[in-house]
Amino acid sequence: MGDGGVQKNPGFAGITGDFNLTEAEVRGTDYVGQRPLDGGHPAVAGTMPYQVPPKAVDGPIFVGPFEERLEKVLTRYEDRRGALLPALGIAHEARGYLSPEAMEEVAERLQLAPAYVRGVATFYTMYNLRPVGRHLIQVCTNISCNLCGGEDVLQAFLQATGTGMGEVSADGQFTVIEVECLGACGFPTVVQINDRFFENVQPADAGRILEELR
Repeated sequence: MGDGGVQKNPGFAGITGDFNLTEAEVRGTDYVGQRPLDGGHPAVAGTMPYQVPPKAVDGPIFVGPFEERLEKVLTRYEDRRGALLPALGIAHEARGYLSPEAMEEVAERLQLAPAYVRGVATFYTMYNLRPVGRHLIQVCTNISCNLCGGEDVLQAFLQATGTGMGEVSADGQFTVIEVECLGACGFPTVVQINDRFFENVQPADAGRILEELR
């Protein structure tokens, strides 16, 4: 409690004071950096870099930085099944989707049955099971976004990329899909592109956003 019985906001981790941050800084929309491919510290090694790195389409997945990251991930789990989701995430990042061959490589590295790995991979909608464009554009059309023009935003992205739902654009850059709630209902329409959220998107914004991504 502060002076006069007025409760004060404790701030982040107990830090209080005046902060002159822009909305872009608070939301992270001005951040354009990229985490190291080796994942850094083992505690966060399973996370993906911002946006997307260049994809490796041939050869084994777990070599170089990806090999180093997998080894860091494995140090966190006594049972290798616990490392399955991070390992699938690394493979997904390297390829852009999980092919049968990628799932078999994950199974081999974790010493798990291929059928078990495939069963887990096909359960989660966050894993693409077929090739997509370098930028996966996910447009929310659930109730809040739908009421605020989500369907029109979806159509704007499809028209701007010259694709049908789930198709890869001719230049290989874009795939547009419709998704359920992205958990940012206060800022409709919400569009997730790779790892980044775009909020309050209007149909007229589609062309500008695509130019930024290019």
